[in-house]
Amino acid sequence: MTSPDTPQSYAFVLVPGYSQLGFACALEALSLANRHPDGRTYYTWRLLSETGDAVRAYNGVTTAVDGPLTELARDETIVICAGEDVGNSASKKLINWLRREVRRGMDFGALSSGTYVLALAGLVAGKRVTTHWEYRAALTEILPDVIMEDAIFSIDGRVFTTAGGAASMDMMLERIKADYGTELATWVADQMVYTDPRLPDHAQRMALQPRARVRNAKLAMAMQIMDNNIEDPLSPDEISQIVGVSTRQLERLFAKYAGTSPKRHYLRLRLEKARDLLRQTDFSVTDVCVACGFKSLSHFSKSYRAAYGISPGLDGGTAKLVWKGGV
Repeated sequence: MTSPDTPQSYAFVLVPGYSQLGFACALEALSLANRHPDGRTYYTWRLLSETGDAVRAYNGVTTAVDGPLTELARDETIVICAGEDVGNSASKKLINWLRREVRRGMDFGALSSGTYVLALAGLVAGKRVTTHWEYRAALTEILPDVIMEDAIFSIDGRVFTTAGGAASMDMMLERIKADYGTELATWVADQMVYTDPRLPDHAQRMALQPRARVRNAKLAMAMQIMDNNIEDPLSPDEISQIVGVSTRQLERLFAKYAGTSPKRHYLRLRLEKARDLLRQTDFSVTDVCVACGFKSLSHFSKSYRAAYGISPGLDGGTAKLVWKGGV
């Protein structure tokens, strides 16, 4: 635990398109710690960008920074703040700077898709990390050596990563607790009116049952099995056998509680992953077809067009995660 007389220093690196919510939640936790009635300064920080110019967040708000990328003190902690279009924003200059600074031995981490920047720098191979659920499928495909967790934040040695958004508060509260103890972390949480901070293994999204208003345990189990087996889909008979019901019973459960069939639900999950990969990576349509368990390109294209009104070859967003080398 750190001495209260020794402020902990952070360097937040804002990457164009970063999530302002995740950044604000992280910074506010540190700022509130400094408002503790004991009058001590627990944390200091500075904001950096590649050029030293103000950085535009994905929501259009521009934030001024304290300066460009520069040599840090060994006791500073690096936080990469990213969001949309990180594949295009993670420049070679940023990657090289990050590698050089981390060699100095400081802690380092990332908010939201900033995990991708850490991976590009070769800093998280074999590490347990997390990222925003929207980027998880893409990062899992292009980062096979990284242990991607479905968690709101992950800590593995010197590395910490978060899903961004409100999860940045949970992450920083955990770090405050490690630095200065439970009392200060609790005081900060109370100031945030955040009465029940979450543990790292808390799921990022609502569980299948409440999210889909599913109250049947067998159906929820079947849905989870489908969600876990996208690349190599199981047959209805295989799912039924694992769940412990007949295929006909499974059909009735989906019809009663989900208003659809097992086949349609499974197809929707696979198409959702396909759309994420097409919009967030540079994978070819054929690669995505295989990654999402489709036997033929024609079937994939027909199903995709029926679901989204556009062919997979024409769909895609700007937030491409283009892998630039091995981890």
